[in-house]
Amino acid sequence: MISDYLSTVDWSRAQFAMTAIYHWLFVPLTLGLGFLIAIMETLYFRTKDPFWLRTTKFWMRLFGINFAIGVATGLILEFEFGTNWSNYSHFVGDIFGAPLAIEGIFAFFLESTFIAVMFFGWRKVSRGFHLTATWLTAFGANLSAWWILVANSWMQDPVGCDFNLETMRNEMTSFSAVALSPVAINKFFHTVTSSFVLAALFVVGVSAWYLLRRREQLMARRSIAIASAFGFVFAIITAITGDRSGAIVARVQPMKLAAMEALYDGQEGAPLTAVGILRPEAQRTEGKEAFYFKIDIPKMLSLMSFRSADAFVPGINDLVYGNEEYGVMSASEKIERGRVAVEELGRYRTAREKGDTAAVARIKAKFDRSTPQGKEFLHEHFTYFGYGYLSSPEQIVPNVPLLFYSFRLMVGAGSFFILLLGLVWWLNHKDRLASKRWLLWTAVWTVPLAYLASQAGWIIAEVGRQPWAIQDLMPVGVAASKIPSGSVSATFFLFLGLFTALLVAELSIMFRQIRTGPQND
Repeated sequence: MISDYLSTVDWSRAQFAMTAIYHWLFVPLTLGLGFLIAIMETLYFRTKDPFWLRTTKFWMRLFGINFAIGVATGLILEFEFGTNWSNYSHFVGDIFGAPLAIEGIFAFFLESTFIAVMFFGWRKVSRGFHLTATWLTAFGANLSAWWILVANSWMQDPVGCDFNLETMRNEMTSFSAVALSPVAINKFFHTVTSSFVLAALFVVGVSAWYLLRRREQLMARRSIAIASAFGFVFAIITAITGDRSGAIVARVQPMKLAAMEALYDGQEGAPLTAVGILRPEAQRTEGKEAFYFKIDIPKMLSLMSFRSADAFVPGINDLVYGNEEYGVMSASEKIERGRVAVEELGRYRTAREKGDTAAVARIKAKFDRSTPQGKEFLHEHFTYFGYGYLSSPEQIVPNVPLLFYSFRLMVGAGSFFILLLGLVWWLNHKDRLASKRWLLWTAVWTVPLAYLASQAGWIIAEVGRQPWAIQDLMPVGVAASKIPSGSVSATFFLFLGLFTALLVAELSIMFRQIRTGPQND
């Protein structure tokens, strides 16, 4: 039974990860392309030039294809919380469900309502109303992303909630703390601005293909002019929010930061590894360097993480085994404290079943935040509640190589995007871009790189949080539903086939539309 349950957890993780990866292939383009289309339609509204109408409709067709498939994968992703992660849904559904419900009721219906006007309202509504519908569709898509990212951010940093002993659930105590946490705000801006960059690179790449084919050159040049400027600005903003993300992660998820840097032993004035090749874990022994080779930027990790060049940055070993000198508690100590909290909940459940009112009252006092006893117990023990379900300290270490290389792919690609978009804008502005065939081909092949970088960002966010479904509060092994592993594995392959077919269909339709090009009314 235990092995079957563990297999269920693994299959549930694999299914959710696969669904999220496929879903995120469609979402970023929707978030950014909607605004680029709105800008182009605004130019049509102001100039009444049929060229901008034709251009807007072309990019709108590509947006529509992507939007439809993104919705389909997103709906399945949300249902998986109830089917595969029912313990998670019960434990924190009061908190996690609120932003998802708002997303469904307001944001999703906003974009769904106005997207109909956007696609089918030409010549049926006034140009001004149609333009408004296009802008509202773009804003609706990003508003939808806001609430989804609020929910995800709460999993990274569970704030604005308290544990209800009666219901055995965490319940929301402050909606504003959940919705406006520093993690949520920064994650939203970092995610959407990086999506704007991806959309800009998509438009630049497709337009570059037209220039290489010597087709639709006016549309290509003007689309590049808008998209490259748009992308360049937001690529810089993405870098700024990325820097802020590092500082936040250092405070709320130090293990994620240590794994991203493959920093095993913490140090003051910690360097940032710009480039490096890791040794396999099996070859890394205590005291042996974790890298075959690396190039460091002195003190940069301390500066980026704690805004001080000499700040101490804890490493993986510090977080696992503790570091008394710097006040870092070991994971084994946290596990012991967490088990005390878990055991108290077990005693409370037993006492309530037996009708032992005296024992119920004693345990309730320990969970009462308004009393000195409650404050002490909650701070000393319940803070580490999730650790009580771990079997060993080493479980808190995520996949170090995956995080290390994903981080460098994301940052390296992001730096390259800034340079590429700036150069493309400048040469296009000087009317010299069409002759730079090497650069046009670079722009075309940068489109898949943008998707890889986007996926790498989510790998860092989600794999870096492991083994936690909710940081420090609930491990994934506890969050999963107790259902037969065969049910999850069967749906895994079903969804894999379905999503792959949808992706192939989307790419086929997209490529056909691009080859066809803009159409005249």
